Amino acid sequence: MKYDHLKIETKWQDHWEKNKTFKVSIDPEKEKLYILDMFPYPSGSGLHVGHPLGYTATDIYSRFKRLQGYNVLHPMGWDAFGLPAEQYAIKTGTHPRTTTEENIKNFKRQIKMLGFSYDWDREINTTDKAYYKWTQWIFLQLYNKGLAYEAEVPVNWCPELKAVLANEEVVDGKSDIGGHPVIRKPMRQWMFRITDYAESLLEGLDDLDWPESVKDLQRNWIGKSVGSEVKFELPSLNVDIIVFTTRPDTLFGATYMVLAPEHPLVEKLITPEQKADVESYVDESQNKSDLDRGELNKEKTGIFLGTCAINPVNGDKIPIWIADYVLMSYGTGAIMAVPGHDQRDYEFAKKFNLPIVEVVSGGDLSIEAYTENKDGIMVNSSNNMGLDLNEKNVPDAIQTTIEWLIKTGKGEASVHYKLRDWLFSRQRYWGEPIPVIHKEDGTINPLNESDLPLRLPEVEKYEPAETGESPLANIKKWVNTENGRRETNTMPQWAGSCWYFLRYIDPHNDEEPWSKEKEKYWMPVDLYIGGVEHAVLHLLYSRFWHHVLYDLGLVSTKEPFKKLFNQGM
Repeated sequence: MKYDHLKIETKWQDHWEKNKTFKVSIDPEKEKLYILDMFPYPSGSGLHVGHPLGYTATDIYSRFKRLQGYNVLHPMGWDAFGLPAEQYAIKTGTHPRTTTEENIKNFKRQIKMLGFSYDWDREINTTDKAYYKWTQWIFLQLYNKGLAYEAEVPVNWCPELKAVLANEEVVDGKSDIGGHPVIRKPMRQWMFRITDYAESLLEGLDDLDWPESVKDLQRNWIGKSVGSEVKFELPSLNVDIIVFTTRPDTLFGATYMVLAPEHPLVEKLITPEQKADVESYVDESQNKSDLDRGELNKEKTGIFLGTCAINPVNGDKIPIWIADYVLMSYGTGAIMAVPGHDQRDYEFAKKFNLPIVEVVSGGDLSIEAYTENKDGIMVNSSNNMGLDLNEKNVPDAIQTTIEWLIKTGKGEASVHYKLRDWLFSRQRYWGEPIPVIHKEDGTINPLNESDLPLRLPEVEKYEPAETGESPLANIKKWVNTENGRRETNTMPQWAGSCWYFLRYIDPHNDEEPWSKEKEKYWMPVDLYIGGVEHAVLHLLYSRFWHHVLYDLGLVSTKEPFKKLFNQGM
């Protein structure tokens, strides 16, 4: 007898849907298990093979644990804001919502055909106003806690396209669409102080049942560095340049200093003879992305400012340069260059004929910098001010130098992170409106909870405004209110995915984003499955929001995802 899989599958899929076989609710008598897939972006092409790869795994595990008597929550929804629908709208004039709804219907049809055991009564859609009302509400919680602020941030601006481009949309200084020139332009942006949570996010990784490779990716992204901040005196200005270093023991080998081209002291330090060259170099560097500037293998470039700083350990005058490989966004925007023991500094010093001094024994400085020196012995490192590092090992020399810097007032112990504050806003239409009003006096008023959701208005065209602002800036009736001017930036796609796992536990609650009773029963997520490509951004951003919600007393667990598994290779 031939097995009619289509008939059999359809029969049981209809039965499951009619009888709500996989619908689940709180049951204090049963042990809960929250099994979650990373919800998909509903693209026009439908499911790809990577979707059912992960969904099949969670479905098998969910069915197995139900048979063992667990109360299993296994939901599905849609991460539906995003750039592709907006780009399609710009080309065709079709509203992103129309495209998104059609794509969701297709995704849902395909997923149901696969027979997965989802509780469809919990389906969510990040573009639904009943959902993004609470995304906006969470934004206001972060704002009221002082974690959201505005700043002028350099962005990739394409004058021809009149658009801000993501780093991925810029190739060799030109737009990937059309090949138009792209410049770096400061633009008003909303930022989140994720750096305030750097240590919390780092410590939280230790107890998570995640792949070590993913935890290491997050640790490296946060990038904790323990060292010291050192003061280099500028006699001409009667101020100090502050440098952060993890190797204060190598101060005797610091033979020059490099500032980021954007460093606020650059203008004050330029000598008249160097002014034209420096200004030209600064302009050039502003049109490069941080990624391009940090490329290790690129040719070293820089300009001498014409002035010197005082090395605090030996009193030597060391020349101050600017170079685009130093970024204002990391550390203090200034480095002490130790060419004897840093290869990039070494190459720079060789090119510009700057002194190279050995302070850790080993290697051959006539060939390259000696960088394998963490277990070395200090040489050429003493002064007549009470600091003698000679013959000490590196760890002892670091500690001795920090103590001396503190004692003499020339520095202090310090911790820095590579993690930067999160650039949160987008100059796009298809995203959650940011619920604030800008007053004429420059102050910002957050909307009242009763005014949420702040809905996306209809627009005639989806291209950015002439100023580079989002299309919302063109809708004067919406922008201009009695109380001030609405925010025209929108939230990024990350916003809705930062908390969707919380909405699943109480998706139809109109009074609050989730009830405390349901959150306490279901959280944390016991098993989270998705691609390793989300190892840093989505997982880090959602952890950040959850840590904040925990500090506000709105959730009962500090970490949202107990166990993580990455499907695929």
